[in-house]
Amino acid sequence: MVEYDGGMITTLTLTLSVFGAQPAVLTDWPPYITNKNLYAKNDYRGKKAPELAVEKWLTGNPPDIKNKLVLVDIWATWCGPCRELIPELNEWKEKFKKDLVVIGISDESEQTVAEFMTSTPMRYNVAIDTKKRVMNALGVQGIPHVIVISKDGIVRYQGWPQDEKDRLTTEKLAQMIAANNALK
Repeated sequence: MVEYDGGMITTLTLTLSVFGAQPAVLTDWPPYITNKNLYAKNDYRGKKAPELAVEKWLTGNPPDIKNKLVLVDIWATWCGPCRELIPELNEWKEKFKKDLVVIGISDESEQTVAEFMTSTPMRYNVAIDTKKRVMNALGVQGIPHVIVISKDGIVRYQGWPQDEKDRLTTEKLAQMIAANNALK
């Protein structure tokens, strides 16, 4: 985990909203660890996700998120733990491609991230937000910082994905996908 201190604002916006879906009670969602450090000032678990605003998608058009579980990774090219997470994000994107959208958002420049991507395969959606809107909404204090959002727009997981108490794993994602698919 890397400590982070940030700023704010941007242009292309992706908003998560599904009409008619009823949010499940957070404790009904596997897994849910309450006694962990989120490395963020704002706890969105069980609440509507903040708007996912980005300046530019470096991997093409905004992803189709309808009826899918959405994993958002706040990261940076200079962050060792962020770089360590990339192969897992690639693996999850491939393994769960029907049910999961993976999005990486960096506050770095387009040039910095694009250059990094030439030597590091990132087979999921990548965007930049130099104004740090998502990061500020979450109050991120350490990266990588992940939120997982169900199709009803509710944050089901938040925090440092490599946390010993609440590591984000393939098994946990599979559980969340099953719960997400069960939502009406």
